[in-house]
Amino acid sequence: MARPTIADIAERVGVSKGAVSFALNGRPGVAEATRARILQVAKEMNWRPHSAARALGGARAEAVGLVIARPASTLGVEPFFAQLLSGLQAGLSRQSVALHLMIVEDVEAETEVYRDWASAHRVDGFILVDLKVRDPRIEVLEELGVPSVVLGGPGRHGSLSSVWADDREAMLSVADYLAALGHRRLAHVAGLPEFHHTQRRMRALRDSSRRLGLADTASTTTDFSDAEGAAATRALLSRARRPTAIVYDSDVMALAGLGVAGEMGVRVPDELSVVAFDDSVLTRIAHPAITALSRDTFAYGRRLAEVMLAVIEEPERRREVKTATPRLVVRESTAPPGAWQGD
Repeated sequence: MARPTIADIAERVGVSKGAVSFALNGRPGVAEATRARILQVAKEMNWRPHSAARALGGARAEAVGLVIARPASTLGVEPFFAQLLSGLQAGLSRQSVALHLMIVEDVEAETEVYRDWASAHRVDGFILVDLKVRDPRIEVLEELGVPSVVLGGPGRHGSLSSVWADDREAMLSVADYLAALGHRRLAHVAGLPEFHHTQRRMRALRDSSRRLGLADTASTTTDFSDAEGAAATRALLSRARRPTAIVYDSDVMALAGLGVAGEMGVRVPDELSVVAFDDSVLTRIAHPAITALSRDTFAYGRRLAEVMLAVIEEPERRREVKTATPRLVVRESTAPPGAWQGD
């Protein structure tokens, strides 16, 4: 069915298009009985103002855009994003603002969506996730001039506002903890190498290796999927000098790694300690339960919504909001390395 127009309403009521426009916009010049009839017919026809027309009149779209360039099959199994989106929508809903979400395959498609939505005035602002090293999307959003907030940091996002947690500090706390247990051979099953937070975590582990005198550390990059997490674990545990502890960049990969260790007869935590960078119900119900960096991801999403709404209100004011660093929650998947594993 075609979208109803002002002309359709005018024909139904038997008045001019100008009278309908006046009534719908609350302007004087229309008798109250006629205004009531026009509003009733508009409701019956499920009429809604076109977003572009609303923008030309200075009205907001009352929506925020989020475009994610990752395979939907991988994204769909990540508890982190489910909690983040729940908190984000909860925060926006408090101001009756909708979240327009689209999942695309690559950055080129993502930037096209930004341009399309901006030109059609479908959203009042954008949230950018998965900040990349030398991210080309920053320049696009600055060029479009739409209020935008980056989830990630610090810095490296031009004039855009940001909300971030310190991935480096979190990784340092993991390295310190494992070194204190006596581990000297650590491995890191990381996410996508182009992500800003992946690079910060990898650098933090390398710096910890020098600072703590660790004998061997290595980072293997993946696409965050359980399949690549499992493959990386299998390769690490097949080495002659395998790591005594592995840190995973997501809870899904940590769970996959735990399964591979069991398959290969490597006991956790007696022969291998496992740490997840994200905490969720998956890490808590695993056997053994997985030591993880924990944060309130729902609250993280809600804080992101608050900053986004503030930026829409005052787009000229740049905000950089640092949230609480994820804290290490120790569970049964970590322990001192066995005596036979010492250097």
